[in-house]
Amino acid sequence: MTSTVDTAAADASRSTPPSGLIAVARAPGWVRYALLAAGLAVAAWLPNGLYPAVAVDILCWALFAVAVDLLLGFTGLMSFGHAAFWGTSAYVTGLVAIHAGLPFPLAVLAGALAAAVLAVPIGYLAVKRTGIYFAMVTLAFAQMVYYVANEWRSVTQGENGLQGVPRSFFGLDLTDDYFFYYAILPIVLLGLAAAWRIVHSPFGRVLVGIRDNPARARALGYPVHRYKLTAFVLSGFIAGLGGGLFAVGHRFVSLDVLHWTTSGKAVIVVVLGGIGTLWGGVLGAGIVVRLEDWLSFSGFEAIGLVTGGIFVLVVVLFRRGIWGSVAALAYRLANRRR
Repeated sequence: MTSTVDTAAADASRSTPPSGLIAVARAPGWVRYALLAAGLAVAAWLPNGLYPAVAVDILCWALFAVAVDLLLGFTGLMSFGHAAFWGTSAYVTGLVAIHAGLPFPLAVLAGALAAAVLAVPIGYLAVKRTGIYFAMVTLAFAQMVYYVANEWRSVTQGENGLQGVPRSFFGLDLTDDYFFYYAILPIVLLGLAAAWRIVHSPFGRVLVGIRDNPARARALGYPVHRYKLTAFVLSGFIAGLGGGLFAVGHRFVSLDVLHWTTSGKAVIVVVLGGIGTLWGGVLGAGIVVRLEDWLSFSGFEAIGLVTGGIFVLVVVLFRRGIWGSVAALAYRLANRRR
């Protein structure tokens, strides 16, 4: 049975060109399977075509970007404080791996759960605000977490950071980034699959309805704040998965993982790929991480100038981001042929 919120979301999608996610969902079955196969093929090939450490970073940032897009693109909440969950998970993962000696998947899971727990009180207070007020509240809490990590030197080592984070995994040698990439790939794919399932579930449809018209959703009896809080916690958990893998991948955790610029970079990645497209965040992560790596090895120091210029160019020319614009164009061409 279709709810009124679903109908409202459908009406909105008819009045405007569909997002990349909707365009792909409406594509024939063979197109969706072809895109899935192509994506898996690229994921399997990536460390062979790029430096393996860069490929690992792309996977971690892809999870982070999808987590931010889950909140921004499907709930309508702009967070400038998601580095709190990314960084908290990185620190907890590092501490668990160093002191408990657990296999890295369990350490990463512990970090992601810690991020989700932290997201509960922050989200409870933040979701009562909207727009720029929500963004500022999340930013304020993230800066508080940064301050605690900087001052709690007996645990976090302060500015020195956590060093020597192990990659233990039942006796397997994962010191080579090439093999580590394939060890974390299933975890990343599970995280991406979870995000896809969330946005395609009845829960995800309600989130879109709340994003488009929260007053109407509230009038229909949906507990808007509860739905937003749940989305916030789920987003924090997925961001925590990426942060934990990032810590193990680098075998080092610094205060940079909690800095506000990390949250800003995640937002840029999402906008570059396409807000509300889900997979646009994966594409954006690949572009930004690869571009930063190429510029750093070329000796260019003003990396932010280049990435910022590309960001402005995409915003001006591709209002829906790269993935969203291409998907919308394909949707229009398909409609003309009909």
